[in-house]
Amino acid sequence: MPADDYLRRIRQDIVFTESLRDQQLSFHTTWGLFSPREIDEGTRLLLRHIEVNAGDDCFDLGCGYGPIGLTLARLAPAGQTLMVDKDFMAVEYANRNAEVNGISNARAMLSNAFQHVDPKLKFDLIASNVPAKVGKELLAIILHDAHARLRPGGRLWVVSITGLRRLFEREMKAVFGNYDKVKQGRQYTVAMAVRG
Repeated sequence: MPADDYLRRIRQDIVFTESLRDQQLSFHTTWGLFSPREIDEGTRLLLRHIEVNAGDDCFDLGCGYGPIGLTLARLAPAGQTLMVDKDFMAVEYANRNAEVNGISNARAMLSNAFQHVDPKLKFDLIASNVPAKVGKELLAIILHDAHARLRPGGRLWVVSITGLRRLFEREMKAVFGNYDKVKQGRQYTVAMAVRG
């Protein structure tokens, strides 16, 4: 294949449809975003186990092109879902995917975790597929900020590589005073903490 044809082809959006929690969603993605051709296994595991109420205001931290946040928005139609990512292309694609799927109660914005989010906004549920290279310092910032942004009784749901589960358990207990290992798989672990 000539180079021009190849480049034209790979510059086009990658498009696929996926059923997540019985919600049929179409995703447009591009090279350079995390897991651009399919929903990754960590996200799938988190979405299989996360508990969402219809009226929850949700926050998707590190949204990528939006699979977690858009699923939450569908499961919580009476709430609002805010998705954030520090990658401007991820934010662009998450907003486009909200539009493509007719999801009006979700929007994405550029932010390094909670850094650029209005401090007055509070949430019932915060979810994140935490990157493996998060680092202890950023994890501490994320957990403390998540605790501050949750309403009383609000839940933080995270999925991480299983090798980091002890770090997450220790840090979540330190900040929230509780930790629930919801599901541990070979590669990924889903955990939850509640703001008292």
